[in-house]
Amino acid sequence: MSLSFKQLTLYLTLLSIGGGLGCLGNRYLQSPNGLETRSVLPVVRQQIPLDVSPQVPSNRAVDRSNPNFIAEAAEKVGPSVVRIDATTKVASQVPEAFKNPLFRRFFGDNLSVPEEKIKRGTGSGFILTPDGRIITNAHVVSGTDTVKVTLKDGREFEGKVQGVDLLTDVAVVKINAKDLPQVALGRSDNIVPGQWAIAIGNPLGLDNTVTVGIISATGRSSSQVGIPDKRVRFIQTDAAINPGNSGGPLLNDQGEVIGINTAIRADAQGLGFAIPIETAKRVSDQLFAKGKAEHPYLGIQMVSLNPTTKAEINKQLNSKIALDQGVAVTRVVENSPAQTADLRAGDVIQKVDGVAVNSPGDVQEIVENTAVGKELEVEINRLGQVQKVKVRPGAWTISGSATGG
Repeated sequence: MSLSFKQLTLYLTLLSIGGGLGCLGNRYLQSPNGLETRSVLPVVRQQIPLDVSPQVPSNRAVDRSNPNFIAEAAEKVGPSVVRIDATTKVASQVPEAFKNPLFRRFFGDNLSVPEEKIKRGTGSGFILTPDGRIITNAHVVSGTDTVKVTLKDGREFEGKVQGVDLLTDVAVVKINAKDLPQVALGRSDNIVPGQWAIAIGNPLGLDNTVTVGIISATGRSSSQVGIPDKRVRFIQTDAAINPGNSGGPLLNDQGEVIGINTAIRADAQGLGFAIPIETAKRVSDQLFAKGKAEHPYLGIQMVSLNPTTKAEINKQLNSKIALDQGVAVTRVVENSPAQTADLRAGDVIQKVDGVAVNSPGDVQEIVENTAVGKELEVEINRLGQVQKVKVRPGAWTISGSATGG
């Protein structure tokens, strides 16, 4: 069949249009943003400047098609991470032989005997504000005589320790500077195991080292971490944390700080721990304002109940606990809020402020997150009877019992 010139032109035109639509359709189907996941929000967000306030975490999603998102997060925060070199003068013990008159007669009175030595330590920290407020670990700067802060650009400053809180291992340092790069604070209360974790610090003196892993677990107690008597529910990560990382930031994949790297388990590999940023920020605010942090406490010693501990408690306290679950009070501190509220050894705490508890850590966490003087309702089982008592937590001091709630 012969075709006229007009018919041939029409067929070629339709074929070209059809092919173009086919290519567009194929490109759309191959796009990761297919019909079911399509959204206009990314377009809107591209027209709005990104909020870099350190107090408000960004809600933007990480571009998973970018293989360098970890590098970008580290580059964003790196200038805000500092190295902390601390020195402490330690008195030397002079051997008794040096004090012997016969020794002096033989060697002379001018013999030089060292009376003190300098202990040096290195850690990390990060800048909270442009005017030089820095947060780090208490064990990095506690009891030190001098603190030197070195920025990533090489500038050095004398640091002043403005507060130390041993119960959370948080400390704050101030340097006289301005227009410093500052971190963005994220949230740790919504992280889950499996999410990215990025650690930055100065391990073994290797400045601004970046390591990467995942969030392994959350809510680890002080006893699980191997650091006794800390009022912290730690974040666990397998990102490499080594000596010198202490005080450095743990980041999410957006480069926001979710924790302070603080500890490793010496008896294992791939187990690092960080203080949640909410805890660190709450404590650091108090340290900058008052030089100390207040921690609510009840004034009791506790143990988790199980058949074994129940038998031991009943034997030692001559009590008659019948429950196999809950938190048993083993001691009430004299003149404490617990004593004022008539809590007694042998009581089994079942709920605090309406929340069921199964371990001393559960009780401590609820108390820690309340305010000093705020009334708490504690539900107990005493001699088989359920009772509710009202207790107002007092302000914890370091000199108090280190094992109480």
